[in-house]
Amino acid sequence: MRRIGLAVVLAISFLAAPLVGGAQQPGSVPRIGYLVLSPLADPPSAERQALLDGLRDLGYAVGRNLMIEYRSANWNRELVPDLAVELVDLKVDVIVAIPGAVEGARDATKTIPIVVPGLADPVESGLISSLAHPGRNLTGSGGATADVQGKRLALLKEAFPRLSRVAVLWNPANQGAPHQWKSTQAAARLLGLTLQSLEVKDPNDVPKAFTAMTRRRPDALMSFASPLTTAYRPIIVEFALKQRLPTMFEVKADVEAGGLISYAASLADQFRGAAQYVDRILKGAKPGDLPIEQPTKFELVISLKTAKALGLTIPQTLLLQADQVIE
Repeated sequence: MRRIGLAVVLAISFLAAPLVGGAQQPGSVPRIGYLVLSPLADPPSAERQALLDGLRDLGYAVGRNLMIEYRSANWNRELVPDLAVELVDLKVDVIVAIPGAVEGARDATKTIPIVVPGLADPVESGLISSLAHPGRNLTGSGGATADVQGKRLALLKEAFPRLSRVAVLWNPANQGAPHQWKSTQAAARLLGLTLQSLEVKDPNDVPKAFTAMTRRRPDALMSFASPLTTAYRPIIVEFALKQRLPTMFEVKADVEAGGLISYAASLADQFRGAAQYVDRILKGAKPGDLPIEQPTKFELVISLKTAKALGLTIPQTLLLQADQVIE
């Protein structure tokens, strides 16, 4: 059954991914493996397009002097290791592993360079030795850090001064999440907030989390970004709207889908930055020698449309800080 499932996923992935120019002889141009847990959209997501744009700006034309082997697990985490091994067997030059598929790539090879857009707390999670000298076959652009969680809570408190209890939807199995949770707890103590931990390790935990919030209503809902929360984004947003709960997300797309506020490093910048790592590796650099560059641009996005639906007023002082306000 697992082989049948893998065959179906591969067929879907090939149909969804862009054509990469089969006229080239294997090995005549560099090949990148692109490994992702989520489905591959066509046209590409904003993040994947940012990677492609970054490669294009560096002189790469997909199908001419670069080929990309796309592999998507379509949210089936069990397929990720097999897909990673397939990319290794194809002897790709670099694997771009999207968070959610990083561990699968790491376990599949100790020699093929792995580039990750948006590495979250990679030292604490044991993926690399240090930010300055990763020391292994894995590197990439820095992503969410534990310290940012405190800023998210502070922004929620600024938006709603009477805030007391915050439910936190998070997956402790997600890379970097345990360290982020500890940082969130520390920030909550400083802000005088009580946290309600709602762990979502698999799809069955999502309705349980909703039930817990219904029985013990928080003042707001905060979500850590993960493949699972991304997959269930529409359901989470719909629940929060029905329950009239203010929400704080990490990803701008969550606010564009109906969430209230998001604050995080720019995902587009992280994916575009990953193209720089791919380029340097293809030109001979070793991933273990390429420092993890921490994000410098953070985006605060607020939806006034959602605030109106919730019957809430966002302070003007906070709106003036926003990089984007959705009317």
